[in-house]
Formats: sequence, C-alpha cells, structure tokens
Amino acid sequence: MSSTNAAIASPAPIRACTIARDVQNFDLLIEDMEQEMGEAWGDLSINNALRFLDQPEARNLEFVAIALDDDDEPNMGQVEAIIQRARGLDIDVILIAEELGPIVLHRLLRLGASDFVPYPLPENALHDAIERLRQSPVAAAAQAAAASPASFRGDKNGIVLAVHPLAGGSGGTTFAVNLAWEMANAPGGTAPSVCLLDLDLQTGSVSTYLDLARTEKVFELLSNTAMMDRDFFFSSLQSYNDKLKVLTAAADMLPLDLITPDDIERIIAMARANFDFVVIDMPRTVVQWTETVLAASEYYLAMMELDMRSAQNALRFIRALKAEELPMEKLRYVLNRAPRFTDLSGKARARRMAESLDISFEFMLPDGATQVTHANDHGLPLAEIAPKNPLLKEIRKIAQDIITLRNEAGRAAA
Repeated sequence: MSSTNAAIASPAPIRACTIARDVQNFDLLIEDMEQEMGEAWGDLSINNALRFLDQPEARNLEFVAIALDDDDEPNMGQVEAIIQRARGLDIDVILIAEELGPIVLHRLLRLGASDFVPYPLPENALHDAIERLRQSPVAAAAQAAAASPASFRGDKNGIVLAVHPLAGGSGGTTFAVNLAWEMANAPGGTAPSVCLLDLDLQTGSVSTYLDLARTEKVFELLSNTAMMDRDFFFSSLQSYNDKLKVLTAAADMLPLDLITPDDIERIIAMARANFDFVVIDMPRTVVQWTETVLAASEYYLAMMELDMRSAQNALRFIRALKAEELPMEKLRYVLNRAPRFTDLSGKARARRMAESLDISFEFMLPDGATQVTHANDHGLPLAEIAPKNPLLKEIRKIAQDIITLRNEAGRAAA
C-alpha cells in the first residue's frame, strides 16, 4: 500500500517544456500545453534553457515549444543555440511565433526547428503540430505521400502560364493580372476557373494591383507545403470579385530560398488539380525553382521592352537556360510597349533586336499609357478602368486565343 501511495504521489515526468522570455505573454500557449500534456510539462526562460538541456532530465523531453515575438529578435543568438542543442539531443522544436520577421523565422527553421505555429494559436494548431512530431517515420512517409502531387488530381488538369519579366518595369505583373482576369471573364458560355499565383516573394505586387490584403496564411502555406491539403490551400487564397482566386505574396519580404522545387511542385500540382488555368507571376531573379515552373508550364512568357537592358538580360537568360539544357521551346517572348503600326523606325529596331537574339516576338503589346498606372494604383483590372484601352484589347485577344486552343485540344482528346 505504501509503495502504491508513493507511486501515486510521485510527480509525472516532464515530457515537454515551453521556452520563452516570459511565458505569461503567451496565455493561449499555456492553455493548450495543459490540454495536451496535463502536468507533464514545464516552463523555462530563454536564459535558463541551455543549462537545463545539459541536465540528465532533459533526455526525457519529447519536444520544446519556443515562444517568440518581435521583442526577442535581439536574443536570436541564444535561441539559435537552444535549437541546435535540442536537435543535438534529438528533441523536437516547435516555434510559436508572434510578429516575428520572416527572415529570422526562416533561419530558425533552417537550423532545425521541426514545425512552426503562428500566435495567437489557431484552433487545434498546437495539437496538430504535436501529432506530426509523434508520427513514426513510416507514418510520416505515408502522410508525405498523401500530400504528394499525385494526390492532388481532381476533375481539372489546368494549363500553367508563367510570366517572367526580364527587366524591372517591363509590365510582367500588369500582364499576369489582366491576363488572368480576362480569362476568368471570358465571354461565350461558362468562363474557365483561374488561379493567379504571385511567386515574387520579395516585391510581388499582385495584391496591390487587385487591392487584396496580404495575410500570414501565405507564409504558413509556403513554409509547410508538405502538410498542405486542399482545404489548407484554398484557405490561403483570396477571391477577387468571386471570379478569380489569388495567392498573393506574403506580408513581408521572404528569402528566395524559403521554398524549394518540391514546394513549388506541390503548389502547382494543387492549383492545376482545381483550376482550368494557373497564371504565375514570377520574380525577375532566376532562382532554384525557376526550372520547376518552366517544366510545369505550357507557355513561359518572357516580358521585354525595346531597350538595351531587356536585350542584355534576355541574352543572359537564354544562355542560362541553354547551359542547363532546359526546354527552350516553351518560351514565348512578349514585347511590351511595342512600336505602333506607323512607327517604322521602331518596328525596324524590334526586328533587329529579335534577329540579334535569335528569337521571335510571339506577342506585341501596345503602350497602355497612364490608364495602366491609374488602374494599378486603384487596385482594379484594366477592364474596370479603361475598357477600350489598346493594351487591354491585345491582352483580351491573347486570353481568348489561349482558351480557344485549350478547348480545341480538349475536343481533340475526347
């Protein structure tokens, strides 16, 4: 009896710890830890965490939850050391972050943090993170397989159109936004479903051009695509006028290596499975996953202007693709602010540029003038501001041609 009483009176072993400057600042975390761990968890300050991890008791820890906010950024050296020490002991690390800069958060994840949960904690977010940590390697592999591109197949098999500006101000985002909008509003029967992805992680302007909010959900999606399902993906999208679905850039600038080719492959596969067309606004920079987008695209639209910087950047771009033996046949060159029909000198310059680069301009877009800037500044598609604009007419024609080609291909396959 005495031994039984002693067993009942003995405290439960500590299986998890929170680590924070002051855990009282994260009251929702306290509630969720009590719900998940009962009495089997403790609290450590950032200053004491390393000392505890050096104790034998730390070997029993299942995970630590490090709670941080923007006031903790000066202490990142200590936090990084805690993460590295925990990972050295095979202790999983969950980051609980409130208003922490994405670059800092990206570095902590790279150092070995296992998962990230925003604060205030969404419902069941901590529970889901803990369950992911507790999965066996076999179960984790099964879940990863369930989230693989093969599982995203639905009743759609969307066409991917990527827009890559070869120089700043060449109109890539304007073209991508208005092309997506015109396809989503195509006349004659049921308009196709269209998704617009802004993958310019640092200076993406799709949200500005459509007057949409930048939300933290985008960063959550990009940093955890392995766990993405259809609900997660659609919760990260915003709707413009109930016709166009948009994944904006994140609220803050993100490192270009935040996402990997595997992440991009999952996002594109999910979008293709649920939309007829997927328009991607690319960054000017060629990144690790540019090849992934190029491989997935039906057309890869390179935006240029009639100037020397565009010509030189196009030459570098072509050389880079040839060096990597990438599919050049998918490239379609678009000349923005092209010379007017009566501008014979300008037309001759455009011809000489194309000949010197050994390319041809698939599309020649006229100058939309100040109406384009006016539409972008007001967060509206060009059709809402200037329905007779010459640039809009050409984009509308391109959109209709692409839809026609898709419909003809579908009828031929049937």
